[in-house]
Amino acid sequence: MKNKDLRLLSITTAVTMNSSYLDATHFLDFGNQLIQDIIKEFKTDTLSDKEKAIGIYLKIRDGWRYDPYSISLSRDHYKASNIAGKTSGNCVDKSVLLVASLRALGIPARIHLGKVKNHIAVERLTEKFGSNELTPHGMVNVQINGKWLKMSPAFNKELCERFKVEPLDFDGENDSFLQQYNAEGSLFMEYTEDYGFFEDVPVEFMKQNVEEHYPHIFKKNQNQKEFKL
Repeated sequence: MKNKDLRLLSITTAVTMNSSYLDATHFLDFGNQLIQDIIKEFKTDTLSDKEKAIGIYLKIRDGWRYDPYSISLSRDHYKASNIAGKTSGNCVDKSVLLVASLRALGIPARIHLGKVKNHIAVERLTEKFGSNELTPHGMVNVQINGKWLKMSPAFNKELCERFKVEPLDFDGENDSFLQQYNAEGSLFMEYTEDYGFFEDVPVEFMKQNVEEHYPHIFKKNQNQKEFKL
């Protein structure tokens, strides 16, 4: 194959891959009116993709209160339209909503999962989860000007102020996903494992992951789908 043909193949492959990160799915159902209402202020040619991404990131970061104590094993829980109708969500919920909103604006996005360890206000976490590790922890990969960036909408501004942590801002040019220290210099959070990124919401992987890490939550309630800790 000639060099010109290889370059064309590479370009075609990249376009195909990126188009899959723009698609609506059962979970990323951004055609739903609730999602359209969230993004309507950003659906304008006067804003660049960078400006739209920053705006919708801040809206979801602060518009939905972070709640790590709600766990769901229900598939439909993870539909973006269901999350949009609530006032709070955990890191995965808020990441799903952000991915759907970005795709609705024509900006390639995908969900990224990992494991994190919290070091501040861990008493309740340890009591409920049996550990100060949270998994799976959700964040978002977004493509702006041909570059993939990481962003984490989990912790709303009010929560950050309570724990004396600077809220994560996103500038559309650099990764923004880790609040390692609080304002006093104490270790706040660290990533301990990276599960990678996913084209769609990997519900089966998430269910298996959470059941393996927190078996005490689920063993007594095997038929239960929603858990409020």
